[in-house]
Amino acid sequence: MTAAAYLHRLPPRVRTALPIAVPALIAALDALLVNGSAPGLQSGVSLASAVALLWRRRFPLTVFAVTLAGIYIGYIWFAPMIALYTVATLRTDRRLLVGAAALLAAAHFLPYPISGLSFADRRDVALQFVDACVTAATPVALGLLTRTRRELGARLDELTRSRAREDRLLADQVLATERARLAREMHDVVAHQVSLISLQAGAVQISTGDEQAREGARRIRELSVRTLEELRHMVGILRAAGADTEELTPQPRLADLPRLIELSALDVTYENACDPEAVRSEAVERAAFRTVQEALTNARKHAPGARVRVRLAEDAAERLLVEIRNGPPDAAVPAPGLPGGGHGLVGLRERAQSLGGTLEAHATREGGFVVRAGFPREH
Repeated sequence: MTAAAYLHRLPPRVRTALPIAVPALIAALDALLVNGSAPGLQSGVSLASAVALLWRRRFPLTVFAVTLAGIYIGYIWFAPMIALYTVATLRTDRRLLVGAAALLAAAHFLPYPISGLSFADRRDVALQFVDACVTAATPVALGLLTRTRRELGARLDELTRSRAREDRLLADQVLATERARLAREMHDVVAHQVSLISLQAGAVQISTGDEQAREGARRIRELSVRTLEELRHMVGILRAAGADTEELTPQPRLADLPRLIELSALDVTYENACDPEAVRSEAVERAAFRTVQEALTNARKHAPGARVRVRLAEDAAERLLVEIRNGPPDAAVPAPGLPGGGHGLVGLRERAQSLGGTLEAHATREGGFVVRAGFPREH
């Protein structure tokens, strides 16, 4: 097992504490080896410098200043070098780093007490000066290298996330283009079939002498025309992304519900207990209309001949409540055999949730079905 894998298996608190405690322990061991364990100024200052490393990430400059006393008085190296390394990783001011390195080099080069400084042996003085400069420059170089590596890692992560976002946007764009193409093909196919239905209904309306059949043909033709208008409207939105929606056909709202119910050819009881002067957003009214429309379509498919009740109301929070309840199907009425994909209620629930509302649908004890939706006034 590698060291990284072993550390990853440790508890989170232990993984966080190790990088802070281990350097302090190393500095404390260095202080004991250099100055011993006997009480004194040098050992006390050295141990204080080691303990101060525990706060080096929170107060890097203060801790570095404390460790300077440790190297000047106690002749320890690890504590000030670790403190200077921390300063280099956390501070970006180059002048600050040069000044801190110069202080460490001076504290390492000058003896304690200062009266012991002698230039008699120039070779030894030169070696001590070079040693002090290397001791000060090494932690700064390592700190800059570590900080640069972290910044490069962060930028690489950001580039990776940016590339992933671009890939998702490209995939969404391709998907949207494909959906628009499919929508246009759907429009061509459905529009052709609905146009034929409208023409056939018009022919029946003109040729038949039965008043009831003529009225049925008229309704079929009117429904066909409305279907074509809504289909062209949706395809127009897909084709003209970003276009002015005011130029498109207006979407249905709650005021259009009575006409929808009239054209549904179902036994529907409509109750509207809402405030007629209440102002709601267009998205909410359109979602409520589509909920009623889908519920009536499902009742026509799965409960032919059943009685349907559509009710609109408001609760104490001024939420719009929509309920569509149908009874059991009439065994004497043949099933229409209309196709269905099973996605209507799923789409309605997603639309309601996107507006901050709710939608539930389930069978009733009487053998019927109920759809309830709640929408906020504004969205």
